[in-house]
Amino acid sequence: MPVSASSSSVIFAALKDAGVRIMSALPETWLVHLIRLAEEDPEVTLVRLAKEEEGVGISMGAHLAGVRSAMLMQNHGFLASVNGIVSGAQLYRIPLLMLVSARGEFGERDPWQTEGGGVTVGVLDALRVPTRRLDAVADVPRGIAEAMTLAYAASRPVALLLGRSLMWEEG
Repeated sequence: MPVSASSSSVIFAALKDAGVRIMSALPETWLVHLIRLAEEDPEVTLVRLAKEEEGVGISMGAHLAGVRSAMLMQNHGFLASVNGIVSGAQLYRIPLLMLVSARGEFGERDPWQTEGGGVTVGVLDALRVPTRRLDAVADVPRGIAEAMTLAYAASRPVALLLGRSLMWEEG
């Protein structure tokens, strides 16, 4: 599988180092190894979702219970979660860490990913969600740590876009 298992391991370790103990996700190609790692780790609870917006509620509940969480989703999942993000996490000032696979950009092979990929950054900007793109493994630990710090300092959602060069191994 061309999805990078090694990059996924670095991302997973950085999430754990940031104190994440609950992760929510739907199946997604670029996130397959992250989801597997969460499922196999006894220190992490993986919540499988029927739709991505449920992850906002899971993360809000985790925060209120004093547990750090992360939402794992593709950009279409982020777009489907906007109502929960705005009327839940933003309204009630809840820290929310979103890791979003940046599908639909240069090199995308799946036509159904292209439209969502073209609007994701614009929607994040319109919602005033602080966003950083991660394209290199070396940037992952610091990027995740800083995103979690900002989410809690500002009591707001933040997004990390997982780029193709980080998540995909051509071969």
